[in-house]
Amino acid sequence: MNDSINDWFEIGIITKPQGINGELRVLPTTDDPTRFGLLDQIILRLHGKETTHKIISARLHKGFVLVKLDDVTDRNQAEKLVRGVLVIPRSEALNLDADEFFIRDLIGLAVKTEDETILGKIKDVFPTGANDVYIIENKEKSFMIPAIKDVVLDVNLESRFIVVRLIEGLEELTA
Repeated sequence: MNDSINDWFEIGIITKPQGINGELRVLPTTDDPTRFGLLDQIILRLHGKETTHKIISARLHKGFVLVKLDDVTDRNQAEKLVRGVLVIPRSEALNLDADEFFIRDLIGLAVKTEDETILGKIKDVFPTGANDVYIIENKEKSFMIPAIKDVVLDVNLESRFIVVRLIEGLEELTA
């Protein structure tokens, strides 16, 4: 598969076998672990190889997803897949609302104010529960701004920038 890495989404990592019938315990790396139940197949990346597997079942269990693949029938086969990464094509990603973005699409975007002052680039996104926080980095420092509607005015993925309004308290962080 020679597609761009940006065309694929990691949604889980196999941590260990579950039981003796080939079921896999998967640590979900997606915001919505129920999405495993919506998939017919999955791509498994392990040791530099990619294989496609049909999903027979997927269920939530104690913070993990227990996944049964059609061609993994016993514990020995399952053990060989530990540390494998489960990915899906971007086309199978869950639909987002108009004001939602995949974190991977935000990383590297230039951040500028309403008056076109460049503040830096998004280095990372930190989810807090209430709202995400963007970690902005420039040559001098890094700082954080909340990803809330009063601050983030526009996100333009095609032009690779976001426009922010520095509300009270944020000006000191960016100066």
